[in-house]
Amino acid sequence: MTALQHAVLEALDSARNYNAWIASLVMPYLGDDPLEVGSGNGTFAAEWLEADVSTLTVSEVDPHLVEVLQQRFADETRVSVRTLDLLEAGPSEHSCVIALNVLEHIADDVAALRAAARVVRSDGAVVMFVPAFPFAMSRFDRAIGHYRRYTARSAREALAAAGLTVAELRYVNLPGLVAWTVGMRLLGMQPREGLALRTWDRAVVPPTRVLEGRWRPPFGQSLLMVGRRAA
Repeated sequence: MTALQHAVLEALDSARNYNAWIASLVMPYLGDDPLEVGSGNGTFAAEWLEADVSTLTVSEVDPHLVEVLQQRFADETRVSVRTLDLLEAGPSEHSCVIALNVLEHIADDVAALRAAARVVRSDGAVVMFVPAFPFAMSRFDRAIGHYRRYTARSAREALAAAGLTVAELRYVNLPGLVAWTVGMRLLGMQPREGLALRTWDRAVVPPTRVLEGRWRPPFGQSLLMVGRRAA
């Protein structure tokens, strides 16, 4: 993982309302033995543990982040920490595999989705959270290693190509797409910890979460894509 990626992970840790929101979208799919791929600093895992998930496996490829995860969850008996490259993962029987802001970093996303399907049991869930809409692709996206941004159509096609049935496709964070397009795509900015991020997290995220809990927007900054293995 690059220094830029580490810096962004640290910055986004402070967006507590946003992180809680995204973690909540995944909760219905976790089941009794979920695996998170690309767990970063353990931000989302901590949210699921707070929601009383019974068992959780977190994983990373980056040795530094594996160490961070081991230290963070050293006293948490519900958590197992693994070094794991999804594309090289062998068959397993997890109830769910989750990769949040990971799939867009993998050149062959269909291969990654097939690999994810291998590590879940029959009818298990494959949950991906990815950036949405190619028109919002920015210099920052490319610098941080994004190969693509998704639409519901391209996500559906990728899931089908991997042999997964579509359980949910949902755009998330409508105002975030506008902010990203203007700030990152047009003005060349990048996410960083500070007053702007904290203000956005406190003033914009909570009402957006409430609104999108009642009404699913036709576009958003990100896309929640959920596939299932055939039973």
